[in-house]
Amino acid sequence: MISTAIRLARVGSLSELAAAALIGLGYPCLMIAALLPNVWLFAAIGAVAYTADWYLHRKNSYLINRLAKVRVGVTIRFLLRQLLLVLLLAREGLAETTLFYLAVAGFLAFYALQAPHSALTTLIRMRRSLPVSFRNIDLRGVHIPDAPPKALRNRAAEKMLHLDIPAMAGVLLAAALNRDDIGYAGIAATLALALLYIAALAPYLRHKRRVPPAPEVLEAVSEWLREYRPTVVLYFSGSSESAYQANMWLETMENIEGRPLIIMRERGLVNKLHPTTVPVICVPGATHLMNMDLSTVRVALYPANVGKNIHLLRVPTIQHVFIGHGDSDKLASVNPYSKVYDEVWTAGRAGRDRYALADVGVRDDDIVEVGRPQLAPIQSWTGTPKNPIPTIIYAPTWEGWDDNPGNTSLLLAGENIITRLLTAEQPVRVIYKPHPFTGIRDKEARVIHKRISEMVREATQQRATDPRWASLAEAAKPAQEAARAEMTRIEAELAELAGTGRSGRDGAEVSRDSLADPVRLARIKELRAEWNSAYWRSTGWWEHLIVTGAEPKLYDCFNESDAMVSDISSVVSDFMASGKPYALTDSAELGAEEFKRQNTAARAAVILSNSAVELDALLAAVASPERDLLAGDRRRLKEYLLGPDHPTSMERFNDAVRELTAEAEARNQGVERRLSEQGQGELNQQPDAGPVAAAAE
Repeated sequence: MISTAIRLARVGSLSELAAAALIGLGYPCLMIAALLPNVWLFAAIGAVAYTADWYLHRKNSYLINRLAKVRVGVTIRFLLRQLLLVLLLAREGLAETTLFYLAVAGFLAFYALQAPHSALTTLIRMRRSLPVSFRNIDLRGVHIPDAPPKALRNRAAEKMLHLDIPAMAGVLLAAALNRDDIGYAGIAATLALALLYIAALAPYLRHKRRVPPAPEVLEAVSEWLREYRPTVVLYFSGSSESAYQANMWLETMENIEGRPLIIMRERGLVNKLHPTTVPVICVPGATHLMNMDLSTVRVALYPANVGKNIHLLRVPTIQHVFIGHGDSDKLASVNPYSKVYDEVWTAGRAGRDRYALADVGVRDDDIVEVGRPQLAPIQSWTGTPKNPIPTIIYAPTWEGWDDNPGNTSLLLAGENIITRLLTAEQPVRVIYKPHPFTGIRDKEARVIHKRISEMVREATQQRATDPRWASLAEAAKPAQEAARAEMTRIEAELAELAGTGRSGRDGAEVSRDSLADPVRLARIKELRAEWNSAYWRSTGWWEHLIVTGAEPKLYDCFNESDAMVSDISSVVSDFMASGKPYALTDSAELGAEEFKRQNTAARAAVILSNSAVELDALLAAVASPERDLLAGDRRRLKEYLLGPDHPTSMERFNDAVRELTAEAEARNQGVERRLSEQGQGELNQQPDAGPVAAAAE
């Protein structure tokens, strides 16, 4: 029941729900205390209400917005407490005293000061808002001053309202102790602090502390574009959960021929972009993007089919390419929207055939096979388990936007798969790596994910006490503790490297200070590799794992695993690069042959029913090369899905960029020539005005 309430309230924890309940109950209790009247009871309940309010704000709880929607926003809540205090004074027989009048006047003055404070914070925020955000771009010619300290601007309205505490406490003490001077001092302190807050913000409205106006910033960006002359653009737009779709292309963009540029459309996604040396511009406004000078760009790469792509697709001098963010047999991989692009780049022949079968209007001539440059870090299988017992990764995809049972194995087969892996006759280690979107649409998927996570945790605890593993765990403790200490050291250094500039910066300052530092970025990559190595040393090869965060990365989990269980998704095509055995779940119960016919990636897989009884075949293939009956099929399917190993995918990718750049140049020159010839032809067709003028004379 409690978990249902938490889900319905959309809060992150029971403590948030409890804080909201305290606020809801606090006001009736305050009214009762005021009517009794009981000053000390009022003070105790008020303190609890203040604390609960502060806690919800500190947690950025969703309930804060919900309360505002039902007309009990933060200002109303504070006002109600003050009105109830006035009621308490009246019930105490103080309605005709100076303290009463000063309390009422003080609270009115305090609320009068909310207006200039709110206006100041709003104006400062608006006047520090750049029309674009950027990374790794030198715009030092544009003067961007420091932002107000974070303490002044973060949750400013809440902080201003909490300044009523001295007045509330002073008046309560005055009523309880019959010391009016304490009340006067509290009211004066509240008003003084409010005025001081406003005075601290006011200087940031001065001209020299504002960021330049939008036209000046946009002109500076255009000037930088004219100097840098970008040739290849990665264009990305998406939801807050989709940053991984851009991050997977960063290393490719760093190694691409030409002068790369990343254009993003959502400010929030910029902060989720991994460190890179490639210049990044975030342009939220469509008009600003369409007025940007991108005349030197010849190739635009699109990882996602989203509506905002149209704002760049309209530029005719650029060749537009859909590169996607994975390669799978899902319908998303053959979206009819893809025919708006000049070319569609797929990993291998499978992508080409997929479009031919779908017949969605993408011409075969417009498809180019370039491989998957991101797969370079995936290590090839040696044919035997990496550790004394095999490691199996279960990486289900998410539930999708419809209720097709074939979207994910998690709902119908997930618990069966985990149960059979955890209770296998020959022990294995399990790595559970769910999709980042799991549970965002279907609450049942979220529930099952939690149950599976609990199953894995319980199995890990049982294995820690099992005599077969306990001695290993004890012997490994010193090395694991050393690895964890190394991870802590690395995380501290990474945090220090990431924290360039002063703390508490706003978006304008971050853009100003975010020049690429190749040495720093190289060190970050080096440290991430060291962290990854230490992470795997910090866990025993017999310990089950749940990996839900950004680290360790999916490909690192691939390299640590000996086989995979998954669904139809790009994860399968990526895992194919390793050559390791894998299994796919026929959750829609099509039957093994029909499932293979409909899904190319299933042709070299062990096909699981929802009961997962077929897992024994996968475990046998991992344990013994002689029993790996699908090894030859995997080799052939790998080339079909991902292309040949030589030349490398990065070389093929650059070849495709080079060829398309040449096509764009040829097209643009042809258009210019035809326009020039047409203009000259129109001039030649104009009548000679000389004789006419002479005749008129």
